[in-house]
Amino acid sequence: MSRPRVFVTRRIPEVGLERLARDCDLEVWPEHLPPARAILLEKVRGCAGVLTMLSEQVDEELFAAAGDSLKVISQFAVGFNNIDVAAARSRGIAVGNTPGALTAATADMAFTLLIAAARRLIEAHEYIHAGNWKTWEPLGHIGWDLEGKTIGIVGMGRIGYALARRCHGGWGMQVLYTSRTPKEEAETNLGARRVEFEELLEQSDFVSVHTDLNSETAGLFNASVFGKMKSNAIFINTARGGIHVQQDLVAALKTGTIGAAGLDVTDPEPPALDDEILHLPNCVVAPHIGSATVSTRNAMAEIAADNLLLGIQGKPLRCSVT
Repeated sequence: MSRPRVFVTRRIPEVGLERLARDCDLEVWPEHLPPARAILLEKVRGCAGVLTMLSEQVDEELFAAAGDSLKVISQFAVGFNNIDVAAARSRGIAVGNTPGALTAATADMAFTLLIAAARRLIEAHEYIHAGNWKTWEPLGHIGWDLEGKTIGIVGMGRIGYALARRCHGGWGMQVLYTSRTPKEEAETNLGARRVEFEELLEQSDFVSVHTDLNSETAGLFNASVFGKMKSNAIFINTARGGIHVQQDLVAALKTGTIGAAGLDVTDPEPPALDDEILHLPNCVVAPHIGSATVSTRNAMAEIAADNLLLGIQGKPLRCSVT
């Protein structure tokens, strides 16, 4: 009996590939960059399952190229806005993702960006390497305090809650949040207060984004919104680059409309090397590494592999979005 064909669009941790190799005819794209569209459509032909990244557009064209053999798309990420879920559902194709596994690591990354931006760490690091550190400077690289400040969480899901817990428990921060529904756990455990978006902007010293990218949140943080924040506020985005309007963020940072920013995501991603976002002293940018810890990436690989194998067998996925 022939084994089901599976295509993995980029190399993932071996713990996931080993699971797939035991039961599948496995092909893994070996290059550092994602496969070109034409190559992707060719590679999925006849596959029972495809393991994808956020970089792949998974749509009706891909489903048609794969043919009737395709049973499951397994996304190596929490987000799935690159996947036409409705089209998959209409074809009976299961779609899975990897939620939960990266909650702690991403919350840690958000706080890393927050404290690095607040304490002007990257600016100070570059100051040293430029040969400018000559002595201790009483007015040098003065940043912002964290203790007792207010953190505004836009999207109080798992990651937003994890960051709020770190900020409240470790630094005594007051927690404001916006969410479609009240979050009892956050209100009970952290004293969090659900407020309207504009109040969050006006009252928060740090604003951290943890919402999905969708039609309502695309471009949510624009010039008007930055203008409503405190002039020393710090903006953190570890969710999706499309949630902020990048040229508006650049302008807000250059003019002092807000104090600083920390980004693990950009729009576009990656930005061009001459993009102003990479050359502002008050902006810390990381290359989308929120989930980049050994245990987190291994857990994501295990979930993604399990989703793929279960979908091929026609069984409920471990983590399903359809």
